[in-house]
Amino acid sequence: FSSRRRHTRCRRDWSSDVCSSDLARYSEKEPVSIGSVAARQEISERYLEQLVALLKKAGLVKSIRGASGGYVLAKKPSEISVGDILRALEGSLEPVKCAAFDTTTGEGCMASDGCVTKYVWQKINDSINDTVNQIMLDELIQESKSINPDGECENPKCSQ
Repeated sequence: FSSRRRHTRCRRDWSSDVCSSDLARYSEKEPVSIGSVAARQEISERYLEQLVALLKKAGLVKSIRGASGGYVLAKKPSEISVGDILRALEGSLEPVKCAAFDTTTGEGCMASDGCVTKYVWQKINDSINDTVNQIMLDELIQESKSINPDGECENPKCSQ
């Protein structure tokens, strides 16, 4: 990854977690609008629309039409992992794009049989996946509530 790509990916991953935890926290009682999430989290509506479309496609959120419409989670927060969210938005979470890891095609790089670093990167990849698969969205909601127990929006532009 170039430094610009890493920054963009980091920002997107962070935004996806923030968006998902915000949506989960505030959609418990009624659907949440993109505008309210954008205001609370200071993220552009256009960008959130892109994220929510991907989350919807993955079956993690659903839209509710009508005057009181918006978005709600498609599953319980305890059934959605951070890994589910990140993979819905980014695809594979491999830290490097090495053909030695391509299990779908059975192809690998020419040096994969004797590649020592393949072992290291596979261990790193496994650790990343294990970690994000163990962190559930309901944990992020609880963390959000401990940081901001009143659920008050601290952004003056926010209209819950």
